[in-house]
Amino acid sequence: MLALRIIAVLLIIASTWALAEGGFSYTKDSKDVKLGPIELAVKEKENVAVPKWAAFAGIGVGVVLLVLRKPKG
Repeated sequence: MLALRIIAVLLIIASTWALAEGGFSYTKDSKDVKLGPIELAVKEKENVAVPKWAAFAGIGVGVVLLVLRKPKG
């Protein structure tokens, strides 16, 4: 049950961050060229937009997981 609460809190934090930032970016290495002793590498910055509905859904699922209780029996 503790693991479920940790996952729920992490989901709420990540979703809130995605909602505030609007997405995330990462750097991708591509197009390596070798011309004798010279090497050329290009790094491309990629942006990934997180839709607002997905961020709100993540927050909602996190809250439901926090409130969810294991039935006795």
